[in-house]
Amino acid sequence: MPAQILDGKALAKTLTEAVKKEVELLLAEGIIPGLAVVMVGDNPASKVYVNRKQVSCEAAGIHSAQISFPENAEQQEIIAKINDLNASKHIHGILVQLPLPPHLNEKEILQAVAPHKDIDGFHVINCGELYYGNKTLVPNTPRGVLKLIKETGQSISGKNAVVVGRSKIVGKPTALLLLQEDATVTLCHSKTQNLET
Repeated sequence: MPAQILDGKALAKTLTEAVKKEVELLLAEGIIPGLAVVMVGDNPASKVYVNRKQVSCEAAGIHSAQISFPENAEQQEIIAKINDLNASKHIHGILVQLPLPPHLNEKEILQAVAPHKDIDGFHVINCGELYYGNKTLVPNTPRGVLKLIKETGQSISGKNAVVVGRSKIVGKPTALLLLQEDATVTLCHSKTQNLET
């Protein structure tokens, strides 16, 4: 089968329109969906990524709140704010923008997010549910990868899939999602020999 270039922008536009319709139904019931993005420091790439998320939220009619902390913010200060967001009835999803400054404990901060508001799917409960093949919140990039593949109309079942990278954010969850679709998955990483062949 020849290689096929997948058009992510076209799919994103279609998904935004679908989400917009779902948001309109919620608004009709008096519910304004809210996303909170927690950002620590001034990482330029993170700023671009967060700004894109805000634009996407606005396009879909979702309320977006950006909570910014200085580079030297203390662990407990950030966790206290996440706890406030967990308790807020106006915030339905929480995203902690990575990477965090090195003095912070990333795992502890990510686990502070309530599992049902953890839209990145990084909480151990959501990771465990994904491992078991249960319905859960899944990291966005792997979910997008799977959506793009499915848009081709090709069945994933029985296909050989190669995932390059074993990060907990992209590689591992992508491999698990492909396994759930009955693909035969090979997971390669920085120690894989002869990867170029």
